Amino acid sequence: MNKINGYTEEEATGLIEYIYTGKNAGKTLSYLFETYGRAHNRAKGSVRNYYYAFLKKRGDERVRRILEGKDLRAGEIRSFTEEETDDMLRKVLTEKSKGMSVRKAIRNLSEGDEKLMLRMQNKYRNLVKKQPERVQRVAREAGLPEEKTFLQRRLEREIDALYERIASDLKEENRRLREELEKLRSGGTPAGEE
Repeated sequence: MNKINGYTEEEATGLIEYIYTGKNAGKTLSYLFETYGRAHNRAKGSVRNYYYAFLKKRGDERVRRILEGKDLRAGEIRSFTEEETDDMLRKVLTEKSKGMSVRKAIRNLSEGDEKLMLRMQNKYRNLVKKQPERVQRVAREAGLPEEKTFLQRRLEREIDALYERIASDLKEENRRLREELEKLRSGGTPAGEE
């Protein structure tokens, strides 16, 4: 079976037709990636990555044939420079230190530009998860409280959940003991001693 980047030619053709038809109907790429992924048991991000990788293979005769007559193209991917990354990070962390959510900070920084907002949000998440030392360095340089690492936040959530389970068990035990104490005070026999 002859595949193009992991999809059969038939699958690739189906995806491109789906996206072409959906875009002409006014649907967003994000929506199309999600609905196609759901219908074909693939992750939205996987569909998106495949689509953009496919468009970059225009030198392949099969790809040209599948794309023929369709005005589908990928915009140029513009990466953040190191300076832009640190500047964005500093601004988001500053807003966070004032009590603002990351999402709202990024919305404000992007000034309503949805594409920029999405790029910034993805970049920030990636930095927090994969480069926590960079996030901490920028916070330190800006005189801000250091961000917790992904693992620190995960551990805190697990500890909180454990405390919650223990507290729940103790509340239940406490309720049971109060009931038995009430029975003893009223002259009854505690459960299990009858």
